[in-house]
Amino acid sequence: MSASEKAKAKVEQVKGTAKKEAGRSVGNEGMIAKGQAKQSKGAAREAKEKVKDTFKDRG
Repeated sequence: MSASEKAKAKVEQVKGTAKKEAGRSVGNEGMIAKGQAKQSKGAAREAKEKVKDTFKDRG
């Protein structure tokens, strides 16, 4: 996994978690949902990069 893509994925996950928790603290369901979506997007990006690395190592 390239370092920049890994960093982007982690940053996206952290931002999503922060937004979700901020929404939870103020009771804003929309903010919670957006934070969860951003967190999930970061996790998906990380998983994609891991799959790419797996196939790269095999070939």
